[in-house]
Amino acid sequence: MIKFAICDDEPAMAQELASRLAAYMDGRQGPPYSISTFPDGPSLLGSSGGFHVVFLDIQMEGPNGMETAKLLRRRGDRALLVFVTILQEQVFDAFDVDAYGYLLKPLDSGRFQHLMDRVLAWWQQQAAQPLVVQRGAACQVIPLGSIVYCEVLGRKVYIHQEGGGVVDYYGRLGDLERRLDQRFFKCHRSYLVNLDYLRGCQAGQALLPQGEKIPVSRLRERELAQALLGHMKGRGF
Repeated sequence: MIKFAICDDEPAMAQELASRLAAYMDGRQGPPYSISTFPDGPSLLGSSGGFHVVFLDIQMEGPNGMETAKLLRRRGDRALLVFVTILQEQVFDAFDVDAYGYLLKPLDSGRFQHLMDRVLAWWQQQAAQPLVVQRGAACQVIPLGSIVYCEVLGRKVYIHQEGGGVVDYYGRLGDLERRLDQRFFKCHRSYLVNLDYLRGCQAGQALLPQGEKIPVSRLRERELAQALLGHMKGRGF
């Protein structure tokens, strides 16, 4: 089930978004879904969470939508964040919280449909065939969306996952790269990074959530920047 949350202090806008979401999902005969609405940031932050997509009104009384998004990210929430705003200029800070997209008020049907088409494509990608690695006589299944980055040390590959988990196995990084999708970029001969988690690149390092950093080859810095821009453009920025 895909879980949507709408956080908006305007009841009419929250209802409109909920109606559009329901009409879109029912019309596409997509996966099962649920929609929860919240009148402000504290009520969303105080909920049980577990949402896959969160629509956030930027202009709310403290904390506003951007501040609420930062608090969500600070506690490790990786939901897709979609900002709803009157002014497009207000979304410039969205990169700080790894936002997925934005919608302008009043809502445009075409832009809403385009964004939801990408959301469903993302969901289908998340549900796609996961990575299965052999660890001795056992196998381990790893969802691709949970992988932050991969590194090779000696004869072992280490897969670093969201939340801090690490899976290691004997193998080659090149073989692993061929099994992953377009989200993953080889930023260094010993590292693959998931662009969904990349926060930026500076001074030869890729910046990741929770302050983590991994090296970027000098020859690949430009390519990584272009790959990240293309990735963000595909997500509506």
